Amino acid sequence: MAPLPRRSVLLGLAGLMAGCAPGLQLGSRTWPWDAPAGSDATGPAPMPLPTTPAERFGRGPVNVALILPLSGEPAVMQLGTALANASRLAVAFIEANPNIGENITISLRDTGTTAAGATSAAQASVAEGAKLILGPLMAEQVSAAGAVARAANVPLIGFANNGNAAGPGVYVLNVLPEAEMKRALTYIREQGFRAPAGVFPATPYGEALATAFRQQAVAIGFSPSAVYTFSDVSEAGQIVAQAKPMIDMGTIDALFMPDRASAPVFAGALQQAGAISELMQVVGSADWSNDASLASQPGLAGAIYPAVDASGLEAIRADYQARFGSPPPQMATMAYTATILANVNTLSLAPVPYDASLLTNPSGFNGRDGLFRFLSNGRSEYGLTIRKIGAGGAVSTVEGVKL
Repeated sequence: MAPLPRRSVLLGLAGLMAGCAPGLQLGSRTWPWDAPAGSDATGPAPMPLPTTPAERFGRGPVNVALILPLSGEPAVMQLGTALANASRLAVAFIEANPNIGENITISLRDTGTTAAGATSAAQASVAEGAKLILGPLMAEQVSAAGAVARAANVPLIGFANNGNAAGPGVYVLNVLPEAEMKRALTYIREQGFRAPAGVFPATPYGEALATAFRQQAVAIGFSPSAVYTFSDVSEAGQIVAQAKPMIDMGTIDALFMPDRASAPVFAGALQQAGAISELMQVVGSADWSNDASLASQPGLAGAIYPAVDASGLEAIRADYQARFGSPPPQMATMAYTATILANVNTLSLAPVPYDASLLTNPSGFNGRDGLFRFLSNGRSEYGLTIRKIGAGGAVSTVEGVKL
């Protein structure tokens, strides 16, 4: 798909924002790959959540719901609270800027950490007259809340990293596996590599990455050399031994290792086997950018990975720290962006607020993480950079934002 034209809608901020391993990591965009919709992986049902908003902020006429886990499992609750804080910060930015209309009032509700909690929060939001629902976080919650929103013809923008939660009218704002695989595969093709292979954990999230790798490789014109899976990182040596003859012959010239947790082990095995060279490119994932320790791994020197534009997080870091007493997690930029997006005049004040034809404008939007757009199937595409780990652990951007 061609890059977004620069005439893309700027989220109502003119040019102000233009410069801007499986498992829960508060500095990361990667979640556990959530249980299928309809399941409940969180144990016994909690006490019923209140149906009234926990808080309202903003002074505009359009009611926008924000539904996030503000109770329940501590790490998830911590992230939900951080995203609510990012939304508060975005509203404060709107209110302080005389060039931006105050179009929305945010009604914040708690989902807890279950699908049932997300359903209740969505039902209460619809009953209150919300024109748009932002959140929740996990895919099973997005699916549950999305079913309520779709039945009421209210669009929903969730923050899961699982595109299977998306659908018409239910949008997912996150870096999805297919987007980062497309970006990285396109880049290595442009650099002259012709024989990519991949190593993926045997988990639901790993399977999603592997599927995205296969599909995007074929779409771009590759025939993947091999796809390896592992149940335990102790299998790294065995997999590298299998791949080494193909690496030596050049039938593997790029190896995708997106799993952040196992990447150092595989890099060490490749280095020990003598498989690291300028002729073989190691490729990571967007999640690598949230782990500074990877840059210190000798076997990963020269590796590349796709990443969102880091300037957006840096742009809100000081204000967030000053107001809330802690640095913002990586995902804070998504809640900030979604709140600013909800306030855009052409969306919030349209005859049909947040109509699908407006949200899926192919020119897209420019948010705190850079360019993005929603597709008609509810999935999002992000403009991503390509970063490289250099000798000595220095990380540089070798190619700017592209979709």
